[in-house]
Amino acid sequence: MDIRQKVNSNKGLSGKLADNLAGLRVAAACLMVLLLLSAIFVAYASAQNKVMLLVEEEQIEVRSFAGDVNELLQEQSVELGVKDQVTPLPDTKLRDGMTVVVRRAIPVTLQVGEQEGLVNTAAETVGGLIDESNVVLGERDVVSPGLETRLEPDMLVRVDRITVSTMDEEVPIKFNVRRENDSKIARGITNVVQQGVQGLERKSWEITYKNGQEANRRLVASTVVKKPVDQIVKVGALQVASRGGQDIRFSRAYDMVSTAYTHTGHNTATGVKPTVGIVAVDPAVIPLGTNLYVEGYGNCRAMDVGGKIKGNRIDVFLDTNNEAKRWGVRKVKVYVLE
Repeated sequence: MDIRQKVNSNKGLSGKLADNLAGLRVAAACLMVLLLLSAIFVAYASAQNKVMLLVEEEQIEVRSFAGDVNELLQEQSVELGVKDQVTPLPDTKLRDGMTVVVRRAIPVTLQVGEQEGLVNTAAETVGGLIDESNVVLGERDVVSPGLETRLEPDMLVRVDRITVSTMDEEVPIKFNVRRENDSKIARGITNVVQQGVQGLERKSWEITYKNGQEANRRLVASTVVKKPVDQIVKVGALQVASRGGQDIRFSRAYDMVSTAYTHTGHNTATGVKPTVGIVAVDPAVIPLGTNLYVEGYGNCRAMDVGGKIKGNRIDVFLDTNNEAKRWGVRKVKVYVLE
């Protein structure tokens, strides 16, 4: 190969080398552009926060440049009501991976004692509602349903105010009545030989009030201050008595108030003509037709009635007005004869 050919050959190699170098420069430039674009994309992506937004149990995954929770809500067109609740708080700085929860307020009826009202609340539980409403619970207060119960729309939450107090009272103790048979007293007659006297007992009560109304009462102590005194009654058992020189047998006797009457021109209530030995009685006490013995008057029979003869009263018949006046008003013992 001569010198001219060698020169031309060298020129060809130089051209190829130059072309290769130019291609490398272009490739390098493209690579730099790609790297720059990648860096810009990474920077853009890293500037956004990936946030989980939960609104009324609807979950949305969003990417946002917002600086805080409030900006995120505005960006997502989420409007808050007066009682709506956001977790975390609206001024909390937004962070990647954060979960933002919006709980809408719901209507709930809250009854505290006897006071009842409708409230809107975003509290999740009954306990949260109690705290939100500044209801201070007493030691014995009862909340229904329980504090951990999840709130539902239109739920009724009751707070029953329970208080306990003690009360002392003095109450009488009834006396017993002792009845003792006495063969010296006519049957049907009773005599009180010892008056009964009531005793006195002091009781201590524990009273439970529910919303101001008494709900329960429990006796916690009882002391007898004064014991009662029994009443003693002698009950007649005697059925034979000696009156007017004769022994009379009777089924029972009565202590009565007696008056006297005389001829009126009318027959008795039983239709018979009034004569000595006829007496007027209250048929509710002594049946008409009953044979009697009246002290100071003698044997007689109940055959008449009178307008004023009621209860333990008896009206004896006498022949004359003077005799009736002399009889007057007296206490007598009346025997119901067997």
